[in-house]
Amino acid sequence: MAKDPVVRTYDPKNIIVTFTVPGFAVIFTGFAAGTFLTITQNGDDFEKERGADGTVDRINKNSDDYSIECTIKMTSLTNDILSAIRKLDKTTNTGKGIFAVKDLNGTTLFTAPQTWIRKAPDPDYGDALTSRNWAFDTGSAEQFIGGNIL
Repeated sequence: MAKDPVVRTYDPKNIIVTFTVPGFAVIFTGFAAGTFLTITQNGDDFEKERGADGTVDRINKNSDDYSIECTIKMTSLTNDILSAIRKLDKTTNTGKGIFAVKDLNGTTLFTAPQTWIRKAPDPDYGDALTSRNWAFDTGSAEQFIGGNIL
């Protein structure tokens, strides 16, 4: 296999994360150092089943829902907006919205038209800057894992 002659660049500031619900449009800012976004599919795409005679079949599990964890610095105003959305959702059930992630240097894209805050962060305080881990759940979503083009 031939080597790719292009040196590609990953730039975390070009990972755009948005969450849009009625009355709110959040562009996340103030990501914590380290891993700041994790998107996890809730289940496998396929399950394998082996019969008594050794035949193998597969079952499409249609697992298109995800869990999302986003880690924000405690000083980020994104926390304020997410707290307002969570409070509104708990009282009016109107906090479902569109969650999207796009790598501007590449082709990776995640979109979930029905996403909600599953759980607010458990705040902690100390003598150094800490972070807030926001947990989201989605209905059916689409994900394309790509590479970088720049």
